Amino acid sequence: MDDTLALLGGTPAKNTPIPEWPYYDERERQALMDVLESRLWWRTPGTQCLAFEGEFARYQQANYAIAVTNGTAALEIALAALGVGPGDEVIVPDFTFVATASAVLAAGAMPVLVDCTPDTYCIDPALAEAAITSRTRAMIAVHMGGNVADLDALLDICRRHKLYLVEDSSHAHGSEWKGRKIGALGDIGTFSFQSSKLMTAGEGGAIVTDNQELERKARSIHDCGRLPGEWFYAHFMYGSNYRLSEWQGAVLRCQLGRADEQRAIRTRNTAFLNQQLSAIEGITPQKQDARCTCNGHYAYIFHLDTSAFAGISVPRFIEALNAEGAPTQASYPPLHEMALFQSGEFRRRLSGEQASQKFPFLHAEFPNTARGAWETVWLPQPALLGSEQDMQLIVAAVQKIQRHADQLVKIAR
Repeated sequence: MDDTLALLGGTPAKNTPIPEWPYYDERERQALMDVLESRLWWRTPGTQCLAFEGEFARYQQANYAIAVTNGTAALEIALAALGVGPGDEVIVPDFTFVATASAVLAAGAMPVLVDCTPDTYCIDPALAEAAITSRTRAMIAVHMGGNVADLDALLDICRRHKLYLVEDSSHAHGSEWKGRKIGALGDIGTFSFQSSKLMTAGEGGAIVTDNQELERKARSIHDCGRLPGEWFYAHFMYGSNYRLSEWQGAVLRCQLGRADEQRAIRTRNTAFLNQQLSAIEGITPQKQDARCTCNGHYAYIFHLDTSAFAGISVPRFIEALNAEGAPTQASYPPLHEMALFQSGEFRRRLSGEQASQKFPFLHAEFPNTARGAWETVWLPQPALLGSEQDMQLIVAAVQKIQRHADQLVKIAR
């Protein structure tokens, strides 16, 4: 058998394709035809989005759900419903997608960035508490990769300091904390249905909450400031058009119908990878808090100690892994290093003295975020829907790279 690295002309360790994503079957096809033929393509007179909201709320064990255009919009609406505005601060993890912070800027408030933990890559509660000031209005917890942030600690901090807790659950459909689905454990939670997510309609998002007043505000904001049961041209508060279409609502109902089945496959394959990859020197899988009783597994994340791989760079390892047939997706860069913050462009969203205020975190070190951003490898969730043999081949690919890593050092790209 040829053991030469595929990157150097050998046969890939894994020749089997990953499951196609997005996944659909006759259910989506029929649902779309039903919407087409109904001529009710707009959610206001339609039935699909409304039905999806009820089904998704029940799935996430929340009292309310609102379907919206995308996950970024969900965050913007949630913050508007909480009353976050100019002069306020919202504590945000430095290790997340930019929308977590840009939604705060959209409200005219300042995202204050803090480091994550070194093993879960979720926001560090102690650092979050240390960042609280008189301006702080809320915290956003990001459930990274489907792994749940420490909600016990974060809820305690927010209650003691009278702050709102927002759960950015874009990676965490179906994830649980101590036996209960996340999203509505804080004051309000948001989800994304963008193409890479665990459920998708190409784009889309949702807001969940157990708070009736927050639901009323968020629903009004997402529909131009209207209120249910009132005259169509009556507008009661700030709002915009964040309504999801009936096409997407119909597709998401089908996607939700197979969510648990797919999660079970990802969970089984993740357990296999954890066992096998942990035995390889230099590989440390993302830690899952024992209180996270269910993980949606948006991605399989592991830390790479390059010293166990002849000192090759992480990008070189990823290049070799891809050549062996194992797909990866990019990690998030640290937010504070982005041009948005380093150039000062973010200040254009601020007002008053806050617009010229010095923010020490922009020049601070975030060692754990750097670890997560530049030293981890992410396997995308569709790869986790493969067979156990597929997982064995991914492990074999990592082992093969380790055996021949010295060759990657000697041979220039």
